[in-house]
Amino acid sequence: MSDDALGDPRIEDLGGGLYAYVQPDGGWMINNTGMLVGRSGTVAVDTCSTERRTRAFAAAMRTVSPGPVHTLINTHSHPDHTAGNAWLPGATIVAHENTRSEMLAMAAAPPLTGIFEPIDEGSLPPAPPFLTYREGVTLWVDDLRCEVRHVGTPAHTTNDSVIWVPERSVLFAGDLLFAGGTPFLLSGSVAGSIAVLKDVIAAFGATTIVPGHGPVCGPEAIDDALGYLRFVQEVAKQGVAAALSPLDAARQCDLGPYAGWLDSERIVGNLHRAYAEENGAAPGVRLDIPAAFRDMVTYNAGRPLTCRA
Repeated sequence: MSDDALGDPRIEDLGGGLYAYVQPDGGWMINNTGMLVGRSGTVAVDTCSTERRTRAFAAAMRTVSPGPVHTLINTHSHPDHTAGNAWLPGATIVAHENTRSEMLAMAAAPPLTGIFEPIDEGSLPPAPPFLTYREGVTLWVDDLRCEVRHVGTPAHTTNDSVIWVPERSVLFAGDLLFAGGTPFLLSGSVAGSIAVLKDVIAAFGATTIVPGHGPVCGPEAIDDALGYLRFVQEVAKQGVAAALSPLDAARQCDLGPYAGWLDSERIVGNLHRAYAEENGAAPGVRLDIPAAFRDMVTYNAGRPLTCRA
């Protein structure tokens, strides 16, 4: 589907040189990015899933600053946030050390085939982070302090970081938060995500949050996400007790208020993760990712998952 059908990406001015780049509709492989603009140029927060989308993001950055994109922060390793890294040449690519290792591992793994509707990825040369940290790093945009922090535990992935700008009360949350879309925890932890949302994301007290997918929001989106994740845990608890597979538990459960959220088939992948945790697995332990995605396709009546990237 064309961008015209979804709506064009838009730049949202958050004030003081901070911008969100929001890509509708926020579904599979259609993420948000960010821009932190200073006198010497721009810091980019994440890239996009395809060459075309990342080129459009780079062009958007040039409309808010004529300076170079000198730094790129990856909030986590998933390709919708990192695949376009090479299209910001000259930028120092910064991320958690596990973001680098996970990107290298994904590059070496066989591709998932038949899972998503086909997209035109374009040319996506690998470009993993080459400046990494374990806990965090402070980034200065002129005199503005921007705190890049690893959240300390598996959540959306094993390597999630946020960018907190205390002077502006703005948080770039990456995929720790989805606004209006279904969270996805297959490569992270349901329990860990709940803990991070409660003890890290909410604790910042941000008035403006740029989620990884969906519209810019406020702290009310945190409670929405927590409600869904607790729902997933309860379905998993009941499913394990009834000896149902994650797929069968997903088929039998009523999504209720979450049925209208984008990409609702993620309930299946989330239950694969929640089942593992219900059975005692450590947060972030590796699961059979291809098998979980195949179950999502089965849940989706055997059709490849909608991907409009």
